[in-house]
Amino acid sequence: MSAVTGAPAWLLLALPPLLVLGIAAFNLLVWPRGRADGRLPGRVSVLIPARNEEAVIERCVRAALDGTAAPDEVLVYDDGSTDGTAALLRRLAAQGARLRVLPGGPLPAGWVGKPHACHRLAGAAAGDVLVFLDADTILTPTGLARLGSLFHEYAADVVTLGVRQRTGSFGERLILPLLHLTYLAWLPLPLVWRTRDPRLLVANGQFLAVRRAAYERAGGWAAVRDEVVDDLAFCRRAKLSGARVLFADGHRMAESRMYRGLRETWAGFSKNLYEGIGGRPVALAGVLLLYGGVFVAPYAALAAALAGSAGVRLAPAATGVAANLALRLLLALRFRQPAEGVLLHPLAVLALLGIALNSWRWSRRGAIRWRGRVYAARAARGAAGAEP
Repeated sequence: MSAVTGAPAWLLLALPPLLVLGIAAFNLLVWPRGRADGRLPGRVSVLIPARNEEAVIERCVRAALDGTAAPDEVLVYDDGSTDGTAALLRRLAAQGARLRVLPGGPLPAGWVGKPHACHRLAGAAAGDVLVFLDADTILTPTGLARLGSLFHEYAADVVTLGVRQRTGSFGERLILPLLHLTYLAWLPLPLVWRTRDPRLLVANGQFLAVRRAAYERAGGWAAVRDEVVDDLAFCRRAKLSGARVLFADGHRMAESRMYRGLRETWAGFSKNLYEGIGGRPVALAGVLLLYGGVFVAPYAALAAALAGSAGVRLAPAATGVAANLALRLLLALRFRQPAEGVLLHPLAVLALLGIALNSWRWSRRGAIRWRGRVYAARAARGAAGAEP
């Protein structure tokens, strides 16, 4: 019997989307959010790596300084900016003693830019808790207070967040909501913080906070100096060193507009995606099959059934599509995502799979491009870092 005409059709087209919907719904119920009356554990340093961020750096710094739970210091590493970032930072630093600016230097061999910037920031910080923020990440007034409650309530050593994603262009609105889909659809999230297994992990480097002691036990950013997907690599090291890593819902804690326009979105995800799944062709094949099977195949089968194809049953395909629509609607309502993403879901997933293939191509060629730098493949970066 054809795989799309009998019982196997339910297993292939309907059951996987229903399972993913169930996992995501469960995660939305249990995802920690933090309380607005939380208190931070000890001295807190907010650390911001910045490279050509004149459009966003002032908002980022001011939001960090002005929250209800103010940090003891804010440090910004100006990583060789060629725009107006340095001038903005000098002006801001002159207005208050809690902001310090670290001038950047040449990127050492074997290092990726962001881990090196974060390494320099951590070395200069005085805090017991180190809060690493991307320069395009804007804290809410209660962001750090909620962070404090998460550290206490979950006895966490590392807290990283899925922040609210703001979008502008059509390309951003199409692709960026898939971040929360990826966070929530595949893994029951309590396994992240209830186990020490480094394979059970979700992380987001836009907002990553760590107790100083746990940072040092994990080897700091120097231990992941050659990693492009540094957030996952660091949190994996933290788990291996015995730390409890919490991945929390940061929708009320911070927001970000990661990329501007389709070209930057394509490049940003191409930088991260292949290495983020381990940099192995078999992992890429698994992602293509999983996303294609769960999020695209039901739509293709439904179209074939409605077109009168004798080999396709309508009910399993329609069930799979309905589960996909319910999932995207649930996420759109919860995270205020653009409505068009619900209806254009298979198109968004196909775009993501195209990015995955491009990410593999960049990595294979040793031509990972970001922020004016080109990085070699991971093995070459590691070899460069090991040289005396």
